[in-house]
Amino acid sequence: MFDSRHLRVLREVARTGSYSAAARELGYTQPAISQQMRALERAAGTPLVVRVGRRMRLTEAGEVLNRHAATILSAPASAEEEVAAIAGLRAGRVRVIAFPSGSSTLVPAAIAKVTRRHPGLRVEFAEAEPPESVERLREGDCDIALAFSYDGDDPDQDAEGAVADLAAVPLCADRLYAVLPAGHRLARRRRIRLADLAGERWIAGCPRCRGHLVQACAAVGFTPAITFSTDDVAVVQGLVAADLGVALLPGLALDSVHHSGVVARPVEPPSVRRITAYTLPDLAAVRSIAVTLDSLREVAAELPSRA
Repeated sequence: MFDSRHLRVLREVARTGSYSAAARELGYTQPAISQQMRALERAAGTPLVVRVGRRMRLTEAGEVLNRHAATILSAPASAEEEVAAIAGLRAGRVRVIAFPSGSSTLVPAAIAKVTRRHPGLRVEFAEAEPPESVERLREGDCDIALAFSYDGDDPDQDAEGAVADLAAVPLCADRLYAVLPAGHRLARRRRIRLADLAGERWIAGCPRCRGHLVQACAAVGFTPAITFSTDDVAVVQGLVAADLGVALLPGLALDSVHHSGVVARPVEPPSVRRITAYTLPDLAAVRSIAVTLDSLREVAAELPSRA
């Protein structure tokens, strides 16, 4: 490794042609210049300058090193400027992963807020259901992961282990609704008792949502007859509209897609899922991550109250 101070001396010797002139320009003594040049030649393992008359001339190795010295010396300044741009929110990248209903409601508005306030920031986005989204955060595939948990879940657990090691930003409570065909016998009710749907065929969602459905139905005394499973909200509602079953969907999912052939009613007893944004504790202090989390929190606060 070459010392940057020695490289500056080499460049000044090459420019001025003498140790004494380089010493004057750099504010050193001539012996100090000679000492630093000897140290640089030891590091290079070969002579870098030769005396020709009253002037110093670079050897072939000296020419090569002098040519690269400008790039080497400018690298710290370039790095400093780039880091300063990121720290000052004039540049940088934030990677977000969210589940589908969050990615179609919370995420677009949050990204719009961030990029409007900080045009230099680039927000990248991908989709994944929890717990995959949280695992991808741990693996370094993203900076922020949106996930959800249902009432009754351990708040410090995801489906594959503890999340207590992560920085958590609660966003909102998302109420669950019974989704019925528009012509269903219970469609005119303002609220639907879950127990009144005991004899229905059911359409289940992602594994976590399916697990909550089974748990909620068991709590009121029945096991749901699940005939279809899909995590596509549009497909769920299409199946319901075709009178092939009923479903339990969160409000964000209904905001993202709403089929004209279905009705959605709050379910009794009330049930909600908690939406949370996770990041790594050290990342929470990064300004670009912090402002993105702030925007997600703002967007969530603007949602209609669901719980």
